[in-house]
Amino acid sequence: MPDDFPLQSQTPDALMLFGFWYRALPANQVHRGQLAKTMLLEQPLVIGRDQQGQAFVLRDACPHRGMPLSCGQFDSQQIECSYHGWKFDAHSGQCKLIPSLVAEQTLKVDRIYAGSYPCEERDDFIWVFIPDPGPVGAGFSKSALAPVPAPEIPKFSERYKLAYLTADLPCSVDHGIIGLMDPAHGPFVHQAWWWRTQKSIHEKQKNFEPIPYGFRMSAHTPSSNSAPYKLLRLYADADSISTTIDFVLPNLRSEIIRAGKYWFASLTTVTPITRSQCRIDVVAAWNLFRWIPFGPELLKFVFAKFVEQDRRTMELQSEGLKHNPHLMLIDDADRPAKWYFGLKNAMLEMKKNGGEFRHPMSGPVTLKWRS
Repeated sequence: MPDDFPLQSQTPDALMLFGFWYRALPANQVHRGQLAKTMLLEQPLVIGRDQQGQAFVLRDACPHRGMPLSCGQFDSQQIECSYHGWKFDAHSGQCKLIPSLVAEQTLKVDRIYAGSYPCEERDDFIWVFIPDPGPVGAGFSKSALAPVPAPEIPKFSERYKLAYLTADLPCSVDHGIIGLMDPAHGPFVHQAWWWRTQKSIHEKQKNFEPIPYGFRMSAHTPSSNSAPYKLLRLYADADSISTTIDFVLPNLRSEIIRAGKYWFASLTTVTPITRSQCRIDVVAAWNLFRWIPFGPELLKFVFAKFVEQDRRTMELQSEGLKHNPHLMLIDDADRPAKWYFGLKNAMLEMKKNGGEFRHPMSGPVTLKWRS
C-alpha cells in the first residue's frame, strides 16, 4: 500500500461485527433479583441474575409491543412486562404467560420468545455472545449455544491480583481500535514523568506475525524509555523480561509480560455501543509486586490516567471528524491499523459470500517507527 493510503477507503463504514463475544457490564453491577440495562452493537439488552447468582441476558424489548423488559418485575425466575403482564423465562426468553388470553384462545404461548443471548462471567465482567442478525422483521426463537467460550485473561500462577477500568469513548469502534493499537501517539498523549516524555522518543523496530483472525507483535524486550519497565528490570533479571502483544477480531488486545516467575497479563477491548460510540474496558491480572500496599489501586490509577488521556483525545478528534476531513494511514506506524481494516473486511466478506478467510498478512514482517 502507498504511504498515504486514505483511511476513507479502508474503513467499512463503521460496520459492527456480529457472531462474537463482547464485554457487557462489570459483574459487580449485576445483582441478584435486579435488572440492569445496557446496549451492545445497537442491541438493547437487559441483564440480571437468578436466585443462584447465574447471569442471564435478554433483548430489552417485549416481543408484544416493544416495552423494555428492564421496566418490568423480576421474581428471580421470570420477567413480567410492565405493559401487559406477559411473562418470560429469564434464561431462555421463552414466553410463559399472556394474562389477556381466555380459555378458548389457542395461541401457542411457548413458541414466543423475547430473545436471549449466551452469557458467561470472566475476570469480573459479564460477556455476551451477539449472534449474526436474522432476516429483517423475523422474530426470536430459542437461542443457540455460543460456538466458543468467552475470552479470558491467561494466568500463570494460582495467586494473582485483578483490576479493571472502563470508560466511554465518543467515537466509532474503528477509531477506538486503531487508536488503541497506534504505536506513535504515546509520547504526545501519554506524557508523564513516571512514564515517558517527548524527549525520550527514539527509533523502534518490532517483528509482527499473522495469527488466526489477528496479528501478533512477537515476543520482545520491553521499551527502554518508560519508568515502569525500568523498575521491572530492578525487580527481575532483565534478560528474562519479554512482552507479547496480540490483536484478534473483533476487538481484543492482549498483552503478556513475563519475567521469570513473575507475570502481568491484560485484555483490553473496545466495544461498539452504537455506530458513533464505543467503550474501552481494560482488565489486568498479575503476580508482580503483590507485596506493594494498594497495588490494585495503584494500577487503576495508571490505567485511569492512560484511559482518560485517550478518551480526551478521542473527544477532541470527534470534533474534527464532524467535518469529514481527508484522512490517511502511513507506513510503518499505521500498518497495524491497515491490518485491522483488512481483517475486518475479510471477516465481512467471508460472512457475506462464504469461502475461506483471507488474511491481509502473507507472513512475518518487521516494522520501524519513532516513539
